Amino acid sequence: MTENPNDQSKLTDLRPPSLNADEPATLLAFLDYLRAAVIAKLDGVADEDARRPGVASGTSLLWLVRHLAVVEDNWFTWAYQGVGGEPDESDEVPLDGATVAGEVAAYREAVERSNAVAAAAPDLDRPGVRSLRPDDTEGPSLRWVLVHMIEETGRHAGHADIIREQLDGAVGR
Repeated sequence: MTENPNDQSKLTDLRPPSLNADEPATLLAFLDYLRAAVIAKLDGVADEDARRPGVASGTSLLWLVRHLAVVEDNWFTWAYQGVGGEPDESDEVPLDGATVAGEVAAYREAVERSNAVAAAAPDLDRPGVRSLRPDDTEGPSLRWVLVHMIEETGRHAGHADIIREQLDGAVGR
């Protein structure tokens, strides 16, 4: 925590990507932009503060980044690619001993795996091997996975904005 909890310091503000590209490149650029925004929220935060829940539900900055790493692996690797026996639990993510450096590194590794899956896909329309949604009879397309991850990451980036501001007053993306 900073010396002055009312400090309105500004994080480096990231701007959305500006490019005219094909659909896969555009979707990945926006997803990468949101991933970077989440990671930026942890910049300069002490491990103890990052584990501290910012809301009554128990959500903390480290919980958010761990959750997003698990969700990346579940959708891209487990569901779309079909690798692994069972998906990882994405809601119950214990943080005992978790560090900012360790969780950010794990998230970056999950992002690399996800981007590799997306890069290897022949097109956005091909359905994945299976779905995390129990009512689906087939896996969703890569397009659906990318759009879902943009939605999921964007929603949690907003949560991270609020929690970070509550911690030390830092605002921005």
